[in-house]
Amino acid sequence: MSSRNRFLMCHPQHFEVSYVINPWMEGNVKRTSSELSARQWQKLYSLITQSAEVELAQPQPGLPDMTFTANAGFILEDKVVLSRFLHPERQREEEYFEAWFAAHDFKFHRLPPQIPFEGAGDALLDREQPWIWAGYGQRTVLESHIYLSMWLEMEVLSLRLTDSRFYQLETCFCPLESGFVMYYPGAFDEPSRRLIAERVPEEKRIVLSEKDAINFACNAVNIGRQVILNRASPELQDQLEYAGFEPAQCELTEFLKAGGAAKSLALRLNESRHETAHPTAQPVLEFPQRIVELEGHLLDSNLMSRVMERIVEGGGSFELLEFNAGSRLQDTSRAKLLVTAPSQERLDRMLSSLIDLGARLPLKDSVNATLASVQQTGVAPDDFYVTSIHPTEIRFKGEWHRVQNQRVDAAIVVEQKDGKVTARCRLIRELQSGQKVVCGVDGIRTLLKREGRETSESASLVRGTSEIASEHHVELAVEQIAWNMRRLREQGGRVVVVAGPTVVHTGGGRHLARLIRDGYVQALLGGNALAAHDLEQAIYGTSLGVDLQRSAPGRGGNYLHLKAINKIRACGGIAQAVNQGLISSGIFYECVNRNVPFALAGSIRDDGPLPDTQMDLIKAQEQYHKLLQKTQMILMLSSLMPAMGVNSMTPAGVQMISVDIDPGTVNKLAARGSAESLGLITDVGLFLSLLARQLEQ
Repeated sequence: MSSRNRFLMCHPQHFEVSYVINPWMEGNVKRTSSELSARQWQKLYSLITQSAEVELAQPQPGLPDMTFTANAGFILEDKVVLSRFLHPERQREEEYFEAWFAAHDFKFHRLPPQIPFEGAGDALLDREQPWIWAGYGQRTVLESHIYLSMWLEMEVLSLRLTDSRFYQLETCFCPLESGFVMYYPGAFDEPSRRLIAERVPEEKRIVLSEKDAINFACNAVNIGRQVILNRASPELQDQLEYAGFEPAQCELTEFLKAGGAAKSLALRLNESRHETAHPTAQPVLEFPQRIVELEGHLLDSNLMSRVMERIVEGGGSFELLEFNAGSRLQDTSRAKLLVTAPSQERLDRMLSSLIDLGARLPLKDSVNATLASVQQTGVAPDDFYVTSIHPTEIRFKGEWHRVQNQRVDAAIVVEQKDGKVTARCRLIRELQSGQKVVCGVDGIRTLLKREGRETSESASLVRGTSEIASEHHVELAVEQIAWNMRRLREQGGRVVVVAGPTVVHTGGGRHLARLIRDGYVQALLGGNALAAHDLEQAIYGTSLGVDLQRSAPGRGGNYLHLKAINKIRACGGIAQAVNQGLISSGIFYECVNRNVPFALAGSIRDDGPLPDTQMDLIKAQEQYHKLLQKTQMILMLSSLMPAMGVNSMTPAGVQMISVDIDPGTVNKLAARGSAESLGLITDVGLFLSLLARQLEQ
């Protein structure tokens, strides 16, 4: 047998774009030229035959993509792992390629029918190290990589493709001689980019621009030092030449219309195993897996789809082992999934995310939560469990313990004293050396509220979407909120308001002051601007220099807010200004008179600031957190940044209402993964006037 490189090609006799199975085909159906595609293919054939042997497969009628022979299978020495095409349009190619490999004495492996794998389109042999680069996430599934590694006894490095334009690995990644790699980072997720950086030295990474990537420069045939590719920018040509390669451009624009180029049209037949020793290279005989259980209204609450999205977005895959749908309207459903990931790190990330959605990990031999000691004050162990807003329990010494002080983005500290076990959320900065922190995902569960099916018109208002555009819908939501606020006042509950200065600008300040005066508000959170503008109005009748009664600039212009701040500073603070008679109306006047506590968090843009504004961010967070304890309802009124902070401090079960004229603000604050979130896209002044009117009734 010749020692020269050997390739398999197939003449484009029947090539055309006759269906759409990738983004490149869209708009190109029946728009290819048989004559031009034949000429372009012939030029590629001539370039390859100058330094390699080419064998030809017989083109078949009705199989226009058979010319892309790289998708026939993955070859290593005399073995071939046959492709299992995802799309039915290409599946009939399999029998013809299998017959060709059998006639040429290849030993082949067939994947199970339910496991798509698209050959050397998604599996590429490194040119120096003993491993296979394998793509997944678009055409090929992750599970195929296990078979590939097992059958060929080589390490497989799994790369997740996230851009539909680069639907196979060969479209965005190209191993070159001497261990070089040419690739487009934008086609991969972050862990895949990190894996490439770990395995390929920086000096051997040739990073493509998007311009070169969409010209399929990665879809190249590398023979020795020659790199045959469709098109390369001057910058890419310089990079290749600097690395010692000779780029040869061969226009293949007709084949780009179908989503292929040079590499797609030529399958290397004499791939050989590299014996270079590498400390991390080893076959992947299995991927980390874990069974996950779900229970609830999985379909109509979209929980099932959210779980599947989290798994796919996390770079994993799943197999549905069991699914029992409720037979009646009020019944819950149950599901069991086997979740697979290419690494333990990815699996743990996914499982942590799924636990946040209420998924359960069946306990193995009564597994307890894993604890690790804090080695450095203010620094958690690397794999610490990050909490969500939902009530959480951890298993310790065979018993479940409820986590106290539940909040998002915290660690769980477990302490034992006098035989009593306590688990509580702690911010990273609060961790002390020697404390025990929950790590990993074992022995942890979240307790999500059982969501029933929403049947009332008002229930559909809680998503912060364009459904809340009409005045009628806003009034319905205000009726609900007012009813809850009356109930909470009667029961001695707590309502906290988080407000921005827009409350004052829109004329809502007097309505908020009324709510405070009538006992509907138990704490107020905001920033320096809220107080400055409210106090300016109390002193001068203006807000940022605008007379809200006449909607016209007042005397003194926008400097009046600075004069107001100056007067409050002279008094020594807001309470002192009220007691001295300087302030006789407004939001903060009512807070002082009703002994309603407030906290003002400062920012870099604050004027003054007021003496009451806490400019130490950590202390401001602590003040916010203290006032949020045992709260049942939070009104977030046109205040994005303070409200985002409050959002992260508040556990599930607290009703949160976000009101803003900006849909983006409402969606950010309403989409917190809790059934208690409600968003209203409306003018905050209008909302407060409607709310005050409802409460008066």
